[in-house]
Amino acid sequence: MERRKVDMLCVQETKWKGSKENIGGGFKLFYHGVDGKRNGVGMILKEEYSKSVVEVKRVFDRVINVKLEVEGVMINVINTYAPQLGCEMEKKEKFWSELGEVVEGVPRNKRLLIGADFNGHVGEGNRGDEEVWFSVMWKNRWW
Repeated sequence: MERRKVDMLCVQETKWKGSKENIGGGFKLFYHGVDGKRNGVGMILKEEYSKSVVEVKRVFDRVINVKLEVEGVMINVINTYAPQLGCEMEKKEKFWSELGEVVEGVPRNKRLLIGADFNGHVGEGNRGDEEVWFSVMWKNRWW
């Protein structure tokens, strides 16, 4: 991160258990995981930006929301890891619904960044989940 001059990095499928924060080397890690075998999301921030963190919401092992105040501007960074294509539709719908609630919880006049592994598939013939995520997540928030 330092060599590439990256100040913030969203990581998914970490498979880390717990909610620790320190990693050293001029960076701070905010993460959340449940069982250490699957899922888990985190955000690595350069130390100077970690001091701007106002709030960390560890929603569940697939969603974390870190609110920062940078130069007087509030920024909500939501990092998420969506269920894979083979997961049960009920789990996918629950995930998208909960993520939608987190997004809707950010006032429209505040900045919002989303870092994610949406487990999307590209190319002709890769259809199936678009009706789930679009109908649940994006219908109420137009950017």
